[in-house]
Amino acid sequence: MTVNQFKKIPPLVSCFFLLISSLSISSCNSSSIHTRQPLLETAFSECVILIHGLGRTHRSMGEMETKLREAGYITVNLEYPSRSKTIEQIASEHVPEAIAQCHSNNVDTIHFVTHSMGGIITRKTIKDNRPELLGKVVMLSPPNKGSAIVDAMKDRWYFRWFNGPAGQQLSTSPDSMPNVLGPVDYPVGIITGDDPEFFDSWFISFIPGESDGKVAVTRTKLEGMSDFLVVPESHTYIMYSDLVQDETIHFLKHGVFSD
Repeated sequence: MTVNQFKKIPPLVSCFFLLISSLSISSCNSSSIHTRQPLLETAFSECVILIHGLGRTHRSMGEMETKLREAGYITVNLEYPSRSKTIEQIASEHVPEAIAQCHSNNVDTIHFVTHSMGGIITRKTIKDNRPELLGKVVMLSPPNKGSAIVDAMKDRWYFRWFNGPAGQQLSTSPDSMPNVLGPVDYPVGIITGDDPEFFDSWFISFIPGESDGKVAVTRTKLEGMSDFLVVPESHTYIMYSDLVQDETIHFLKHGVFSD
């Protein structure tokens, strides 16, 4: 399906598919930070900041947070207003609060584990104000080169309402936020899926090649990344996978995935 064909779909039908394909919508207008101590007696002096994706809440990263704590990490699970602010505003106004929480625990390393747009927010944060104790970054299903869904829907009023200003910034255009941030020069491991959910079938018909239902596999890659892994998961649920959680921890420890 081409973008022009997509635009011919009745608005109410396309809005329905948009709504059911996004879960745990966050409508908060301020950030909240959830700091948790490790569940091991012998813990690392390392902190992991978790950053959820567009339209989600910190709860979507809850299982990943528990797994990281069980592995010995201090966690800071950030909830931020993903639907009411730009990526620049989130990166400058909310992520620093999470970094400060890590510092308050006297850690010697700060890692990031992100989902979807959280990866773009992290790239923007590090580019503009790189944390002194930066360690490794694991990105789950990041639209590092944008998403064709945004190309097709960015002019529709309900897309703008539902996804806010940040959602408008995730197109595949050369001047979109993901595409102007440039390569990375720090350890980044990217995990993406190639097994969309049934409710993604409408989307994948106009996403070129393999995808997780929201982002093409090829568009999750990033120049300078350390490792890349494709797993049989969808965009919506990738962070709940035991394999993905284990591989995330492996990368934080070793700088590569085990597979």
